[in-house]
Amino acid sequence: MTSRFFKCLFCSCLLASFLIAFPRAVKAATFENPAGIPPRLASDWIHAAIEAGRTIYSGTIVDRLASTNTLHASEHWENENTLMLPAQFLSQSAKISNERGIGMRYRLMSPWPINKRNAPGSRTLETGFQKVMENPEQPFTWVVQTGGHWYFQAIYPDLAVNDSCVSCHNNHPESPKKDFKLGDVMGGILINLPLGVHAAESEPEKHLLPPEVVTDYIHSILESNRTVYSKFIVDRLQMNKVIFASEYWWAENALPLPAQFLLSASQLIHKRRQDLDFRLVSLWPINPQNGPSNEFERRGLESVAVHPIRPFIGRMRLGGKQYFQAVYPDLAVAPSCAHCHGSLVRTLP
Repeated sequence: MTSRFFKCLFCSCLLASFLIAFPRAVKAATFENPAGIPPRLASDWIHAAIEAGRTIYSGTIVDRLASTNTLHASEHWENENTLMLPAQFLSQSAKISNERGIGMRYRLMSPWPINKRNAPGSRTLETGFQKVMENPEQPFTWVVQTGGHWYFQAIYPDLAVNDSCVSCHNNHPESPKKDFKLGDVMGGILINLPLGVHAAESEPEKHLLPPEVVTDYIHSILESNRTVYSKFIVDRLQMNKVIFASEYWWAENALPLPAQFLLSASQLIHKRRQDLDFRLVSLWPINPQNGPSNEFERRGLESVAVHPIRPFIGRMRLGGKQYFQAVYPDLAVAPSCAHCHGSLVRTLP
């Protein structure tokens, strides 16, 4: 049983900051070291962050714009001035995060891949996916030793939650399976967490992960999702005059701003009660609600503005529960970020 939230904040370069929060610890009665997080719980939060970004992209962006016949997604998005497919969005985000070399890795996989690189690749992964097919309510987890190091691995079901997913696979000429329906398991999301050289295969849950390491993992996913959306969706399509991003995106049938994309993912996490929370905060917020709400957030924003290579971390007690929080710098990774904030600042009275 965990306390209610684990929080993490982010800060931009400096436009805003990320705040992430989650339960700091498990009960001491269960584990000798209450300061760590069990690998299974950490992978649940990691999967929640991955799934939130892809769900918002699939529904809010791809399906919405396709339904209005404004813009479609295609496999060859780079050459066709279209949106990338939801699976490509996840793969691009995973590529960016994995290349950071932070230890945690994740990828999309399927026994019926259109892209052969998404095949399971081993008998263990094939077995794990079969277990997920049999019981999609639970991920399949195990511990494996590779190169003298132990790793916790988990496969979560990748469900057909949007029309665009089903349509793409059923109509693609190279798809091995063409009878998917909404709600079907189409594949899996594989998450790989390093445990170290001394982990025991029989007791992986006793090898707890430090909270600051887990926040690094979650931050990497959120930052990668937002980078892909900012660079490959918003900036590319605006530069080619295909579609624009707008604060009033719903009324104008436009793209949400990158900050709004992240906010939508945060709201989805909160709605699903994942015991995980994140949001953007800033010393110079366009929306006053995104300013620091307490002394910790204010100090965190000031700290990452001076030391942007290190997150500002802390612990707090609220309502009898402990929270671990971290503020990360949120850098202006794409021209659209700086242009939006700069133009709005110039027009303010």
